[in-house]
Amino acid sequence: MHGFFITGTDTGVGKTAITAGLAANLRQRGLNVGVMKPLQTGSQKAEQGWISIDALYSMQVAGITDPMELVSPYCLEPPMAPRLAAEISGINIELEKISRAYRELCNRHEFMLVEGAGGIMVPITGRFLMADLAKLLDLPVLIVARPGLGTVNHTLLTVEYAKSSGLRVAGIIINDFKQSEAGTVEKTNPDLIEELAQVPIVGIIPHDNDLDVDTYNPGQVTKLVGEGINWKKFISLLTN
Repeated sequence: MHGFFITGTDTGVGKTAITAGLAANLRQRGLNVGVMKPLQTGSQKAEQGWISIDALYSMQVAGITDPMELVSPYCLEPPMAPRLAAEISGINIELEKISRAYRELCNRHEFMLVEGAGGIMVPITGRFLMADLAKLLDLPVLIVARPGLGTVNHTLLTVEYAKSSGLRVAGIIINDFKQSEAGTVEKTNPDLIEELAQVPIVGIIPHDNDLDVDTYNPGQVTKLVGEGINWKKFISLLTN
């Protein structure tokens, strides 16, 4: 296996934080890991042009220095689904451009973490969705989910759609778990999801008050992901 495609049950579930934390921890364990955010919407204006906030955050946390044009080939200004953002911006999204950038990153790194945008059915161009991009890159999927009410339904729907699209769902990570506020729902959801989805929960990551992707504040993401991931389970994903 040469990497994971990291998707979420929705937008705002913490895919970027998980990508960054996983990359940092795997690099600490001696694995040459690269990150990629093929399509960023709501991009940030910089001297060198539009840049991917999410990609830059992950790169800074993990200490990765690849060129932005490889890590995030499409940085679109409007904060909406890539297909619509590209149409509004007058940009034609070329899948081969993404593939070329990915292949170059694979030449630089032995393992890749590719972060999608939004959920698995977000449209990229025409009827080509995030699930299709994961298939194009030939990567198994890691799903990031919320801990609270509604996450069983959202997670199972994501798992089922991914599987029906021919993708292998390697694992699920529950993010932003607030131990002090956790009730019966939050405490029982992980086991229920694992049972019904027949996909391993490979980590439960605590909430971090300081973490802020938009301002590039890493908070304690490396530490919390390092402690929250079940590394025995996670490493087994690399060999299955």
